[in-house]
Amino acid sequence: MKLYRICFLGFGNVGRALARLFVSKSAELRERYGIEWEVVGFATRRMGWRASENGIDVARLLDGSDETEKVQGIDEWLARAKPDVVFETTSLNPQTGQPAIEYLRKSLQAGAHTITANKAPLVYAYDELNELAIAQGRRFMFEATVLDSAPVFSLFRETLPAVKVRGFSGAFNSTTNVIIETMEAGRSFDEGVKTAQELGVAETDPSHDVDGWDSIMKVCAMARVILRVPLPPSNVRREGIRGLDPATLQAARAEGRPYKLVSRVIVNADGSVSASVRPEQVATSDPLGGVRGTSLAIHFELDVMPGLTIMSHRPNLQSTAYGLLADFINAVD
Repeated sequence: MKLYRICFLGFGNVGRALARLFVSKSAELRERYGIEWEVVGFATRRMGWRASENGIDVARLLDGSDETEKVQGIDEWLARAKPDVVFETTSLNPQTGQPAIEYLRKSLQAGAHTITANKAPLVYAYDELNELAIAQGRRFMFEATVLDSAPVFSLFRETLPAVKVRGFSGAFNSTTNVIIETMEAGRSFDEGVKTAQELGVAETDPSHDVDGWDSIMKVCAMARVILRVPLPPSNVRREGIRGLDPATLQAARAEGRPYKLVSRVIVNADGSVSASVRPEQVATSDPLGGVRGTSLAIHFELDVMPGLTIMSHRPNLQSTAYGLLADFINAVD
């Protein structure tokens, strides 16, 4: 039996869902995998950097009554907590990926496995962080970044050796799916945003979703990791969904070719890639045609098979949390 000291870097909705999942899966982790765990640190903008050498009561952490001592900055936090694993779920910065990249770098340098749900570090620093993890004898993992808990990166890493990806398309954003379907019902864009927020899939400011930045970062992350091609976000043609109106969306749905915010990548003959994120009409026979509500999907075109589609049906916060938990088990197994 091995006891793992874990830290949450970011403790918003996803971090809290992960803590609850650890609690509910404790017996299974212990009996099937020989894993015991304790929380030794957490950090948020509101609560600052909190660390304990002797463990933190998870129930008190979740109900907001925890009074773990505050420390100054990530260096002191890591030194005090001495984590085996750091889960990073801080906010997306599509321009630079900071400060998440620096947090992950320091966590790896401190000897911790690092597991993130943040796409930007893959876009701007994947090679550096992966090489650092290898040098430290640790793992840098990120399955939850694209389809929540559905396997994408691990699928290629573990089960598809020597396959060549010719391109992929995806419906990567739950918020835009919900807004579009709300407008198809004759309601307004703002009502769609409110519906997505009530479902827990949209932030207070949904700009990253509706303007296409969340999808672009997923495209660039997969290009970097799976295609091994650096793809700056500025090289992706981007058009969000703000220009769509209910009448246009209703007509498209009636035609049997509804709109979705579609991400596309084509691998060119010279190995470069062409990429776009924009609203497109999608036939019901298309691999993405069945994506509804909060569901997400990606369709790969491969050299050894005509197509491979992965769908995450109506994922929720627990789904994202499970992606992080699965990475943890695979990292320490």
